[in-house]
Amino acid sequence: MSDRPRTSQILITDREAGLPFSKGLLASQIMVTGLSPYRAYHVAEEVELRLTERRVSALTSDDLADVTLDVVREVAGERYATNFVRWQRVEHLDVPVVILIGGATGVGKSTIATQLAARLGIVRVVATDAIREVMRAMLSPELMPTLHVSSFQADRVMREPPTAKGDALVMGFREQTAAVSVGINALIERAAAEGTSIVIEGAHVVPGFFDTEAHGSSILAVPFIVGVDDEERHRSHFAAREDAVAARPATRYVEGFDGIRRLQGYVKSQALSHGVPVIPNHSFDQTIATVIDLVMDKATSQAAAPGQPLSTGTGTEGRTT
Repeated sequence: MSDRPRTSQILITDREAGLPFSKGLLASQIMVTGLSPYRAYHVAEEVELRLTERRVSALTSDDLADVTLDVVREVAGERYATNFVRWQRVEHLDVPVVILIGGATGVGKSTIATQLAARLGIVRVVATDAIREVMRAMLSPELMPTLHVSSFQADRVMREPPTAKGDALVMGFREQTAAVSVGINALIERAAAEGTSIVIEGAHVVPGFFDTEAHGSSILAVPFIVGVDDEERHRSHFAAREDAVAARPATRYVEGFDGIRRLQGYVKSQALSHGVPVIPNHSFDQTIATVIDLVMDKATSQAAAPGQPLSTGTGTEGRTT
């Protein structure tokens, strides 16, 4: 039998109706630091143990944060403790988080988006492929041919031939991206208007085609591009995708691989010219940790900006609270 003391209900007094302490909820908040779900839950268990040993039956959210910070520092280290403190400050921002993840086909955007949303407590994740599908239903192939092919096949349906020095694939992709970006910008505008956080991911998240500056500090916008420099590693991702999604045979992507690599080069050049970070996806855990640090840096910078609106305490829908 376990030597751990039996737990009794612990109330968080400054939450609505005195909500009880929850290890699961606390673990989800701790994942914001970059810790894996397993390690975050371990920290939450240790927090509960300490509160039980001290016979704490009620405490405030700030008191709980103090105990959690001590445990994170002891169990995980100073880096994660620092991220926990930074995110506590960010939670006082009364603005939605809008994360935009771009990159060529097969670099791991969807997996990163799903994990990042879970760790940041964001419930809305939209793929640009979904935007394109909606637009396909509205615009026929005759009206907008590039919408009806994959990004790495956009050169096949160009209405006009490219100039002598132009890359037909890049030009077709730009035409496709310009159309899909109408939907991306609409999602950003809606997030700002409704105060709802969102993760937008896809090959059509291309710096220069979406606008976050128009919303100023009313949103916390974090755009970045994911890349895979090693060609063989990139190629291997398609075999994994075929195993995970039966409707996506790897052959189609392998045949278009050279085009996919060319588009990666174009998107990375766009990121460089617009000051958007490019994050290499060598190791999934390391990539997630790097992305978490990027979000923290951007959020901390915006939280420190003069005139930034602060939350009145209830938090924003779709955010970690």
